[in-house]
Order: sequence, then C-alpha cells, then structure tokens
Amino acid sequence: MTHPLIPELRRARVVPVIRTSTAALAATACQWLREAGMTVLEITLTIPDAIPLIREMAAEPGLVVGAGTVPDARAAEACLAAGARFLVTPWTDPDVIVVARAAGACAMPGALTPTEIRAALAAGADVVKIFPAGSAGGPAHVKSLRAVFPRAVFCPTGGVDAANAPAYLAAGADFVGIGGKLVDEARIAAGDKSAIQRAARDALGLMQA
Repeated sequence: MTHPLIPELRRARVVPVIRTSTAALAATACQWLREAGMTVLEITLTIPDAIPLIREMAAEPGLVVGAGTVPDARAAEACLAAGARFLVTPWTDPDVIVVARAAGACAMPGALTPTEIRAALAAGADVVKIFPAGSAGGPAHVKSLRAVFPRAVFCPTGGVDAANAPAYLAAGADFVGIGGKLVDEARIAAGDKSAIQRAARDALGLMQA
C-alpha cells in the first residue's frame, strides 16, 4: 500500500536537503526556501539542535517537514515527536523503519544496490533513497534499478541538482533530493538570499517539466 504522503512528494518533485553547520543557518535556509515556494523540507540531524528546528518548521502551515540522517530509533522517536512526517537515513536501519511505520510516518531508508534495495523494501520502506546516486552512475543507475523494481518508489540523492534532476526523473525517479547545490551554506552565511531563492526557483521549475 502506498504511503499517503508519497503523492505529495511526487507533486513536489524536489526534496531540499538542509545540512548546515549551525541551526541558525538552517533556519535561514528553511525560511528562504519557503518564501521561494518550496513546501517540503528535509532537516538533517547533522545540524546542531536540529530537533527544535524541526518542531518550529513542522508547526508552520502548509509545510511538510522530515528528518534526515536519522541515526537510530531513539532519534527517530524524537523527530516524530517534534512533528517530522518522514524519516530519511543514508542506510537501511530496520529499527528506524519500524518506528516510522508505527507512527504513520513515511520511512525513507537509503540503499544503492539491488540487494540493498530488496532488503530495504523487505524491512518496510515506503520510499528508497538511492544514495549516493551521482557517484554510482547517476540517471543510468536509477534506470537500471527501475527495470528490476518497477513498483518501488525511488528518491535519488547525492550529486543531484536542478540541471540533472530531469534526467533522474526521466530515468524513473519519483522525486529527487537536492542538498548542497540548492542549500549552499557559503551563500547563506553571506546573506545571498537572491542566489538561494534563484536556485529554489530553478528546482521548482521541474514541477512544470
């Protein structure tokens, strides 16, 4: 059964992956991306004090907020308590998947090979994060995986940007995750709001592709 959040993620096409060295920079990124029209945000737990930021953003009307780089079940529970609606890991941790599904959240574990993807699906993944997609062969890798897993929901991340995202979508990705190419910490720290929002608008343009 398809998780009810998946149609919304498919419509968004892009999940911005927010990973910065401070919570203040992450909060700025969230605000700028939201102002540019993005409605889905993945806030990674590598950010110091990420969970209060998840709680703050999850309380904003119209936003779908998820937690990324969730290390274990205990952290998963804290993210869900803060309002996260999806949990992302770079690997497959069955315990995190169990916590997500018990709470009705969307489980998005990471996998790269057919063996790993099969294990993720067997563990209950709603979405498989194909990571790192770019270094593994890019859209060609996703296309090969799609042939083997025609009904799985794929979100490639790692080396994805607005320029190559259409190729990933054409290869069979349901939506994509874009991190550093969209959430450029140096530009955020410099206060370059126009550059961040321009990148966001480029990514949002995929919705009309």
